Amino acid sequence: MDPMESEQKFGLKQEANEDPLLPPNPDGDPSIEFLQASDNNELEKEPGRRRTMWIGLGLLASAAALTLVTGLLVWHFHLRSDVRVKKLYIGSLGISNQAFLAEHEDPSSHQFKKLADLVNQQLHLIYSKNLVLSKYFRGSTVQAFSEGDGSDGIMAYYESEFEVPVPQQTSLDEAIESLEPPEESQQGRQGRLLLKPKDLLDVSSVTSGALDPRLTKTSISDRDLTNIHVRKEGLIQSPGFPDTSYPPNIYRQWRLRADPQHRIRLSFHTLILEDDCQHDFIKIYDSLAPMEPRALTEQCGYPFNSLSFLSSGNVMLLTLVTNKEKNFPGFRAFYSQLPLNDGGCGGALRGDKGSFSSPFYPENYPPRTSCVWTIEVSAEKFVKVQFHEFSVGSPGSECVGDYVEVDGNRLCGRKLKNTVITSESNKMTIKFESNASYVDLGFTAQYEAFVPTNPCPGKFQCRNNMCINTTLQCDGWSDCDDRSDEHNCKCKESQVKCKNGLCKPGIWRCDGMDDCGDNTDEENCGKCSGTQFSCRNGRCISENLKCNGQNDCGDGSDESRCLKSLPLPCSEFTFSCGTGSCISKQNPECDDVSDCEDGSDEADCSCGIRPFQSSRIVGGEISREGEWPWQVSLHATGFGHVCGASVLNARWLLTAAHCVQDKFSQTDQWQVFLGLHVQGQTNEWTVSRKVIKIIAHEDYEPRTYDNDIALMELDASVALNQHIWPICLPSPTYDFPSGQEAWITGWGATTEGGSSVSVLQKAAVRIVNSTVCKSLMTDDVTDRMLCAGVLTGGVDACQGDSGGPLTVTNPGGRAFLAGVVSWGEGCGVRGKPGVYTRITKFRNWIKEKSGV
Repeated sequence: MDPMESEQKFGLKQEANEDPLLPPNPDGDPSIEFLQASDNNELEKEPGRRRTMWIGLGLLASAAALTLVTGLLVWHFHLRSDVRVKKLYIGSLGISNQAFLAEHEDPSSHQFKKLADLVNQQLHLIYSKNLVLSKYFRGSTVQAFSEGDGSDGIMAYYESEFEVPVPQQTSLDEAIESLEPPEESQQGRQGRLLLKPKDLLDVSSVTSGALDPRLTKTSISDRDLTNIHVRKEGLIQSPGFPDTSYPPNIYRQWRLRADPQHRIRLSFHTLILEDDCQHDFIKIYDSLAPMEPRALTEQCGYPFNSLSFLSSGNVMLLTLVTNKEKNFPGFRAFYSQLPLNDGGCGGALRGDKGSFSSPFYPENYPPRTSCVWTIEVSAEKFVKVQFHEFSVGSPGSECVGDYVEVDGNRLCGRKLKNTVITSESNKMTIKFESNASYVDLGFTAQYEAFVPTNPCPGKFQCRNNMCINTTLQCDGWSDCDDRSDEHNCKCKESQVKCKNGLCKPGIWRCDGMDDCGDNTDEENCGKCSGTQFSCRNGRCISENLKCNGQNDCGDGSDESRCLKSLPLPCSEFTFSCGTGSCISKQNPECDDVSDCEDGSDEADCSCGIRPFQSSRIVGGEISREGEWPWQVSLHATGFGHVCGASVLNARWLLTAAHCVQDKFSQTDQWQVFLGLHVQGQTNEWTVSRKVIKIIAHEDYEPRTYDNDIALMELDASVALNQHIWPICLPSPTYDFPSGQEAWITGWGATTEGGSSVSVLQKAAVRIVNSTVCKSLMTDDVTDRMLCAGVLTGGVDACQGDSGGPLTVTNPGGRAFLAGVVSWGEGCGVRGKPGVYTRITKFRNWIKEKSGV
């Protein structure tokens, strides 16, 4: 946001030596003297007279001051009411008695100027019929023409300027809004809005709104407009992209036109802007002018939702606005055109099972869209529809914008995933509507016929009408979104019976997570009572002794999560500063707080923060480009992608020892790809390097995967940027508690025994308690291993992910390497977490071998 101008404020100041009983000397003139009394004694005999005189003078002065202040106030507010501000409004006119010509694209052509003159006359006529608009209107400028739709033969885009007194701004806005045509027939609109002479334009529609004030900032020094015909595929890039950040204080517009009866698709390959949309942002409009009623989206930061947008007709406008500070890489977007009738909107659905979705899903649906699906199943059955994904409009009781309507009942919002709706007949009608602005991802749904007396044959029926396998009932996991499969259960011996009546797997007892929801599974987990604190060394102390500035535990753990760190003797539980002294604070490194006297806990912290950040794995999802800049792809000659690795600095990588054994132990077999997102598709951010040194841990045990860690040195340093960046290495005492969220990334198989994927995948897991993990796994889990996963199954690392990172983010948003993908028993098996090399056990080894 531009800095605001500041004003000095002045006030009257009384001199220190001024007598408050004397009448004021307005000019401060020292030559003015007051007459001396002729008889002091006489005056002393009549004190009441002197007091009366001064009271009279005081009243006179007060009256004068009051008159002056009143005059100033009247003058001020009268002047204020005369202060006028310029207001700009953007709008469009649909004109039915004119046809669009190719010359209307050229503002210098005779046809453009002639029609623009008529539009300006028509706007003057429209404003003349409103007292507010006619009084403050100063002029209009036609910006562009395009083909119309419906009854509009041509669409004119204009900007109108008004000068209005400050108190009248609201009245002006209301008057402009009154130009919006009502929801009725075009003929009715014309009769209500415009009493037009026959020699002027036949206006069939009016849309208008205030211009976004961020587009008129006085700080903008560079304005530019580009016209693009979208007959062939092409791309748009922000200025300087990808070599430099975009310039400051610019306003850029790209007007896109497609062929008649076509729509425009604009898909962002990369979008990295400043987080604050008041500073830098892009905005897309379903028009050729920046009309707020036709705005499709506004984006800033580093968004991760769908970034593919479609127009309703053959025009679209992309805008970019930046301020003077914090310039970022910008964007690259690809455009194309496609026929208007593409998109699969509505229709008759027959048969007892099927699926449907909003147009162009999983891209954002286009504006001004209406679809109707009619479902009809066998006569003796009813219909059930389940929405697997749902992001349509804003939640609210009315659902007046974008919505889905099922047999007359409207749905909107983003919390309707897995919603099930049933009919009471063999027919169902589903309607989807989107208005003219702000689109969303849409929905995907599946319908199925069912017998009314048995809606879930052979399965358990949830209260929300979902059907799940009976084996999932009372298993401790909520498979019904409403948890109804876990109610009224009789707990098995292998389960924890929660006080709230739920049954949870026994393996979750004392794992550091409140799985019951009432903490039942975390009670009585050690020898410490409920009123005691459990120290990391096993001692029990009173809860009242935490954060009292004393090392009551003996290992400092009672002071490790306090605001102020405590100097302590060094141990396995304390962080060692550069001076050799130790502090009690847990995980102090790179948390943006200097805890060591020498600041060593904040040294070497140019890692783990994705440059320009906003802040397939089994069961995972596709990642965005640049989201995991420390992820590396290791290719072996003749095999392609084999393993993953992590960037430690411009020269060194960390991977798993089992990736570089036997036939893969030679450096000349490896080619390293950094900044890669899609296998086989390199771009300007992808860097390829050879390997000149491989250092596998000398105690690596191939049978048990113990000490499964290795270093790789590149043949040349790489330039670090937003797509290639090192991850932070944790200190030996860094604590990754059970239950903490972590992320696994890689190009490995999405199913056990499957093939690797092309696009980098990501999945969220959580750290699993070591004791619990050892009880779950058949093979040995050593202290040099870390377990993480989702014990419900379905999310895990798999073949091809080996050597890649297990990433944990600290509260400040900095990423640390908790583990290296090592081994597992199957992929995504329920109750079987993934096993990773525990980096904290190898921090000194990494430093010794690589210097990192």
